[in-house]
Amino acid sequence: MNRPSFLATLRSGGVRPEDDAETRLKKSLLVFATGLVCAGSMLWLFLYGQMGPQFSATAPFIFQLLLVGNLVYYLRSGNFDRFRYSQLALFLFAPFAVQWSIGNFITASGTSLWGLLAPIGAVLFFGVRESLAWFIAYIFLTALSGFFDYFLADTLASNAPKISIRTSVFFFALNFAAISSIVYLLLRYAVQEKAKAQASLEATHRLLQDEQERSERLLLNILPGPIAERLKHDCQTIADGFADVTVMFVDIVNFTRIAEKMTPQQVFAMLNRIFSSFDELAEHHATEKIKTIGDAYMVAGGLNNEQSNYTQSIAELAVAMRDLLHRDFTVNDMHLDVRIGIGTGPVVAGVVGKKKFIYDLWGDTVNLASRITSEGTPGMIHVDETTYQRLLHRFSFDEPRVLHLKGKGDTVVYRLDGERVAS
Repeated sequence: MNRPSFLATLRSGGVRPEDDAETRLKKSLLVFATGLVCAGSMLWLFLYGQMGPQFSATAPFIFQLLLVGNLVYYLRSGNFDRFRYSQLALFLFAPFAVQWSIGNFITASGTSLWGLLAPIGAVLFFGVRESLAWFIAYIFLTALSGFFDYFLADTLASNAPKISIRTSVFFFALNFAAISSIVYLLLRYAVQEKAKAQASLEATHRLLQDEQERSERLLLNILPGPIAERLKHDCQTIADGFADVTVMFVDIVNFTRIAEKMTPQQVFAMLNRIFSSFDELAEHHATEKIKTIGDAYMVAGGLNNEQSNYTQSIAELAVAMRDLLHRDFTVNDMHLDVRIGIGTGPVVAGVVGKKKFIYDLWGDTVNLASRITSEGTPGMIHVDETTYQRLLHRFSFDEPRVLHLKGKGDTVVYRLDGERVAS
């Protein structure tokens, strides 16, 4: 892995990929502050040399070297904790040292004001609580300078270089303007970066919400709504007993023989058109699709506190499915026919497995509906005795017939023709 160049590291402020948003902001702020202080102090030195008296530039020059050297060491080592402590210490002590080397507060035009950057920087780079110690240190050094300036005024005045009032006023204004500008730029930069981070966070939150909604939709495509909610909040096995549920199977007639003459893509397209249409009809009739098994479609009513007339809804759905295939040949372009079987009674429902789980039904009612479908007449809807008793006043039926069902023996079933026509 190639190491980034020094210039690239400088541009990024020493930020590392593993840094969180707050650490990134602190690093970039401190590097930015270092650049501003270096630029400001160099301008100060240049202007002072042009307008003021000649004095030793050793202390300001050392200050510059320490600032830059400390920055280079940080960018090479990546030790941010050491960098922020040492850099703030330079911000705090160096201005007072420069002021004392020049003379007093007046002759140095308030150079110690630059030390205010230390407690302000501490608020940004450490936090509110940690910044208190830096502020107290700044106040102490200011008071100490004032004490010596007051009691040693005559001695300091005699040893201080002669500076005109105009020059002193100019540099007082320059120092105030420089410190104010640096503080303003730092705060402005911090607010801008925080706004960018907040915008990025909100964008990420929106993406997470979109992903969550997509996951919710996918989960609801697999499981009924109440079951999905239970699965999200409960890790225990989900298994429920229902005393009365109406189960329906829809089986495509001669599907295997027809599919042998088609490509896999054609088989998929055919089933997708038909089952997608069945999905829309099941949703319209407020019933619960359970699963598809090859060329068979399973749906149920009476699960999870659905409407009370669920048996009627299943019957209406069966008629709608049969009629759809008989009239809509854009969906049923192969002119396929189906067998439909309906049974009503107790079932057990639950989620099976821990991976690629599915909500399924078990019990004698499920077996009965499945076997009625298998033995039924193509294009017809057959129901068991219980279902017939519930629907006979609303739907028309043919005479009962007896089917021999595997595992059941001879069983009376009824062929449902359709809804009764009002007289």
